[in-house]
Amino acid sequence: MVIHTDALIIGAGPCGLFQVFELGLLGIKADIVDSLPAVGGQCTWLYPDKPIYDIPAVPICTGAELVANLMTQIEPFGPTFHLGEEVVALQAVDGGFQVRTAPGKEFHAKTIFIAGGVGSFQPRKLHLDGADTLEERFIHYRVQDPTLFKGKRLAILGGGDSALDWALALAPDAAGVTLIHRRDDYRAAPASVAQLKSRAASGAVEIIESASARALRLDGDRLTGIELSLKDGSNRIVDADHALVFFGLSPKLGPIAEWGLALHKKVITVDTEAFQTNVPGIFAIGDICDYPGKKKLILSGFHEAALAAFAAKALIDPGKKVHLQYTTTSPLMHKRLGVAD
Repeated sequence: MVIHTDALIIGAGPCGLFQVFELGLLGIKADIVDSLPAVGGQCTWLYPDKPIYDIPAVPICTGAELVANLMTQIEPFGPTFHLGEEVVALQAVDGGFQVRTAPGKEFHAKTIFIAGGVGSFQPRKLHLDGADTLEERFIHYRVQDPTLFKGKRLAILGGGDSALDWALALAPDAAGVTLIHRRDDYRAAPASVAQLKSRAASGAVEIIESASARALRLDGDRLTGIELSLKDGSNRIVDADHALVFFGLSPKLGPIAEWGLALHKKVITVDTEAFQTNVPGIFAIGDICDYPGKKKLILSGFHEAALAAFAAKALIDPGKKVHLQYTTTSPLMHKRLGVAD
């Protein structure tokens, strides 16, 4: 069975979600595909609890709150989500594009919107014997439920914002927290580094620098510790019930690189009139697109989504003039938003 849609959005991060809204205002219902099992992209995966300060008229919100608000905003337009499905093939056909996902689902779309952030991304893994069998039980690449770690001995590996933020957040309720970093300089915010070192000085956490994990210590199928190689050539064992690994993400364009789109440094070149690629009918917004002066901000992606929607409307309904209408005064906009009297 082929799913026919006027607009297929690839990527369910904030920009992809707002693309649903801008298309909906123009009367276009969208399908949205994402390789991740939940909406929100990096806001959900990387910083659901971290504050965001540069969303217009929203002085402060977390990544999770931003995603939740976007989901509420697009409810009137009833998008269809296809999560946990990576798009593996795309080709132009008469009347649009044929798209196939890894599970074998097929779409026929009149227009395509690529909003895949930096492409599909996966956490950089801990490459030690047995680590793969412990994933999501004792080795974690993100924190979904902080209560899981209450009263536990935690080894946190990494030196970026995520590693330090979670070390600081989890330490008060954990039996012990040891941060392990392969260097003695950090990629995290200076204030977080200072706070962590202050906690270490008081004995609330332990920091081991210039160290790398060399082996896991197990009791049956349970993690009991991590063996480290230290800078002086010696080894040390850190007792741990859970290991939280924050080595960053490995972004990959994946199949997008094979779709005949013009690329510049692994991002997609677009025009700034419609944020259309070199292939008519395929648009790119958010961090995955490139043009002179591009800034990788959520704010910029929202602007790109608005212009892309108007350009797509002209392709979906050729010959019909696309009028700019305001949500404050337009009865048609009110009807589409479900707020008409």
